[in-house]
Amino acid sequence: MNARTVDVLVVGAGLSGLSVARFLRNDRPDLSLLVMEKSDHPGGAILSHSEEGYLAEWGAHGFLDNCEESRSLIALAGLEQEVDKAPLDKFGRFICLHGKLNPVPQTPGKIIRSNLVPALAKLRILGEMWKKPLAGEPTVADWVRHRFGKALLPFADAVFTGTYAGDINRLVMDAVMPGLRALEQEHGSVLRGLLQKRKAGKKAGKPKGKGGLPAMTSFSTGMARLPQALAAGPPLSRDILYRTEVTRIIPGTGRWGVRTRQQDLRCRHLVLALPVNQTLALLDPVTAVSPPPLDCLPEARIATIALGFTDQAKIPFGFGYLAPEQEQRFALGALFSSHMFPGRAPQGHVLLEALVGGRRHPERLELDDDELVGRVCEDLRQLIDLPHDPCYARVMRPRAGIPQLEAGYPAMLGWRDQVLAAHPCLHVCGFGWQGIGINDMTKAARKVADDILAGTREETEETEVKGVYF
Repeated sequence: MNARTVDVLVVGAGLSGLSVARFLRNDRPDLSLLVMEKSDHPGGAILSHSEEGYLAEWGAHGFLDNCEESRSLIALAGLEQEVDKAPLDKFGRFICLHGKLNPVPQTPGKIIRSNLVPALAKLRILGEMWKKPLAGEPTVADWVRHRFGKALLPFADAVFTGTYAGDINRLVMDAVMPGLRALEQEHGSVLRGLLQKRKAGKKAGKPKGKGGLPAMTSFSTGMARLPQALAAGPPLSRDILYRTEVTRIIPGTGRWGVRTRQQDLRCRHLVLALPVNQTLALLDPVTAVSPPPLDCLPEARIATIALGFTDQAKIPFGFGYLAPEQEQRFALGALFSSHMFPGRAPQGHVLLEALVGGRRHPERLELDDDELVGRVCEDLRQLIDLPHDPCYARVMRPRAGIPQLEAGYPAMLGWRDQVLAAHPCLHVCGFGWQGIGINDMTKAARKVADDILAGTREETEETEVKGVYF
């Protein structure tokens, strides 16, 4: 019997795979396409939890609304009327410093001008313009200390705790902020590079942005609504095979072979839309280049402790807080979820989602549920006025790890590019490739779809200098 043949086969129905498929379906509805997903639901690590009137998140809690590809995806999913937004200029963030919560401005310039940074440290920051770039792949901690001084380390720690649940003494700058690193290396200074970039934009007549800060975005029924809507629409729902695990991929002349436990298929374009480590396992027997520089990426796992209180709890109005490692807190931080998105708690109640574990403290995930709840509540009470025990508690243990972009990760990207050059109809995107955020993944998915539609692999655009938000 001949194997079934399709134009495009996507492995993985997480956000990356669904985005590639939906972009292709929208632009070329005539393409034959299949998506294979080993689990029984779409969305990968994106999963919402609704219980007793509370709505919490297992994975991503939202994404910023400053990405065109993500906005386009919302429209394709038909979710414009279900979007919830929490603007960063309205919902303040807090950083735990010296045992208390401090409001933190949402731009680096305002942080530097604030009382959070000592006067002498501000002068040290200006000295960045005369600091030569560090060679090699410095860690985030080494880079920040070298360029701006040790006073900014707690802020960098908070940023990358909130993003990766990572350790700034292990995360490498070239991996987590390649745009900023490129700017530094080109101009010899970040500040000088930003000034030159602004001057060049004015000279080129580029229009100014709308101003203001972006908004954190989610949906009225939680983040899981996005992959559910992408997968459920008639153009795509019939193209997804659940409980179907790809066990082997086989390169061929003009076609790829894809083997599952149930059947064999063939395709012209093969898209591996999987987390890095799952991708490496499938690529291992077929690559036509040298072995990858790393066998796997380390991962950080965090547990979300969802806590419901009556509105007698004096929770500061805002997005939440993060705690640098120097503070020696039990929780990495907490989200003030029902402040951001009304409807996340029953009337007269509020919802906190505390984060525990991460790259530095995986041992805390070995504690049982009752101890986790107790330790988190004890920690929170030292920072927030919580007059009574929680009336709701749920420990949501990690179902997936967060890839850590540490030493060797830039070389891993270079190896991936060699693999793709050797196999023009192979495409790789997903959690941990080019970042871990929702917007990172939708941008990568759009590029994969464009490459397939164009029949050629477009050159990678100039590395973006991303904004830094808490």
